Amino acid sequence: MSQVPIVWGIHMGEHVGSRPVEQGYVAIGWSALGDLQQYSDRDAFKKALAARFPNQKPGSWPVSAGILFRFMHEMKAGDIVVYPSKHNRMINIGRFTGKFEYIADDSDDYPNHRTVEWLGHFPRNDFSQSALNEIGAFITVFLIKGHAGEFLAKVAPSGTPMPVEAKAVEDAQDDDTATVAVSKQAELTTGDFVIRQLMTKLSGYEFEELVAHLLECMGYTARVTPRSGDGGVDVIAHRDKLGFEPPILKVQCKRKTDQTPRSEVDQLLGTLGDGEYGLFISLGSFGRQSVELERNRPKLRLINGEQFVELLFEHYGRLAPRYRSLIPLKQIYVPDLQG
Repeated sequence: MSQVPIVWGIHMGEHVGSRPVEQGYVAIGWSALGDLQQYSDRDAFKKALAARFPNQKPGSWPVSAGILFRFMHEMKAGDIVVYPSKHNRMINIGRFTGKFEYIADDSDDYPNHRTVEWLGHFPRNDFSQSALNEIGAFITVFLIKGHAGEFLAKVAPSGTPMPVEAKAVEDAQDDDTATVAVSKQAELTTGDFVIRQLMTKLSGYEFEELVAHLLECMGYTARVTPRSGDGGVDVIAHRDKLGFEPPILKVQCKRKTDQTPRSEVDQLLGTLGDGEYGLFISLGSFGRQSVELERNRPKLRLINGEQFVELLFEHYGRLAPRYRSLIPLKQIYVPDLQG
């Protein structure tokens, strides 16, 4: 009889980009500890942490030791891993192969790798908000208990036993870590809410109108092009009132949460003339080829879903009442413990 797969969650820094998915691994930091294979149990990890990080609160060592022990000794071949990649707002789901690799000169400072066979990649909007809340816990490695079945159902073959949903239990954290985790969780949850509202409450044309209005809040004069025959340009914006003086912005808007291919970005570039710049806005993400193209084209700017939400936050006070009603937000104070 088949066993119910164990489902893990893991977080990696935004700076790792698409490398873990493209190269088939998840990784963990603590490079000062060296090869984690040398530590056999939690006590060994705690002693190493105390020796390498004497200035940290002693109460944090057992928490970190538990994370390291899970990554090295509790994750097994065949277990499922859920990796929410913050740089493109995708939920990546894979299966551990059982192989471990230590890369001393890892450029991301994540030297301890576990190999993964990726099974699927899904926009955050494909999952319930409560499931996103569970994987939003800012612990590096954690068991997914409350919504394991929801993630597993995306990639499991028909007939795979599903786990009984259990109440998610957070690992203990010291006060400072918990405060930072809560603030980051609130930021992610708010972003999910905003994108879900835009996806469900606006049509494609209404989203273009919102983009034009946001550009006006930023000091541009903007107009939405006719609904048909726009040639891949949805909004035109400029600094002067009549639109004769460069630079002229040609904007493509995509109200979708999946990944935009380079072909669509090339289409926008093909519309540009002298003194014109291309701005591509998507509620999802952009593929690596599109991002590399942006780096090499000074007249091109790509705005993904997370960046668009940040722009809405920045200019929220200048938005028209109908948009503030669509996205009702309340400003809260979150202490900065990192400065």
